[in-house]
Amino acid sequence: MLNHPLSSVIQTELTISGVVLCTAVSLLLGLGVAAVSCCKNHCSKNFLVTLALLPAIVQIVIMMVNGNLGAGVATMGAFSLVRFRSIPGSAREIGSIFFAMAIGLATGMGYLGYAVIFFLLIAAAYLLLVVTPFGGGLDNDRMLKITIPEDLDYNGVFDDLLRQYTTSLQLTRVRTTNMGSLYELQYRVRLRNENLLKEFMDGLRCRNGNLNITCSRPAAGKDDQL
Repeated sequence: MLNHPLSSVIQTELTISGVVLCTAVSLLLGLGVAAVSCCKNHCSKNFLVTLALLPAIVQIVIMMVNGNLGAGVATMGAFSLVRFRSIPGSAREIGSIFFAMAIGLATGMGYLGYAVIFFLLIAAAYLLLVVTPFGGGLDNDRMLKITIPEDLDYNGVFDDLLRQYTTSLQLTRVRTTNMGSLYELQYRVRLRNENLLKEFMDGLRCRNGNLNITCSRPAAGKDDQL
């Protein structure tokens, strides 16, 4: 029996009832982590299944190595091998993985009450940051590619339009195309108003002789990997 709601359900040694209870809580909280991670985010089924099962897996590992130094070192080596065979994900995906692992650590020690409290607090903070405009200005970042004739001096030719329709800009690359007869300018810009994108593009193509212009989002996961 527990002396306190937040005390560990594991007192001196593991019992079947304690392991089953911790595993059930881990699976429920893992499903909660997977559900929270889906909020305004595109996740694959494989990733969501992993998040749902990860707390229970970590919990079992912690229970098995608790107090056994040799088993702990062996487990650390096994996890290092898994790490080097994995592909880095976005910052949000990695954060979700650590979220699930932290819950597994808490349930693995038997602190189910703390695990539930931790889940509720982190999930509430996560959802609040996702649904509010926090960092929302970064969603207007675009990669702008402008093709110009080789005889057009690109220095300053688009500056007034860029200042009018963007809040920040950076010329990241200049290269020749079409056997050197054309130049391609690549900018990273942050749009002032996404609804004015067509007007912005029309202004640019009047300056570059109606050659190709591409405005796209930065490659997914490129700038938010850890």
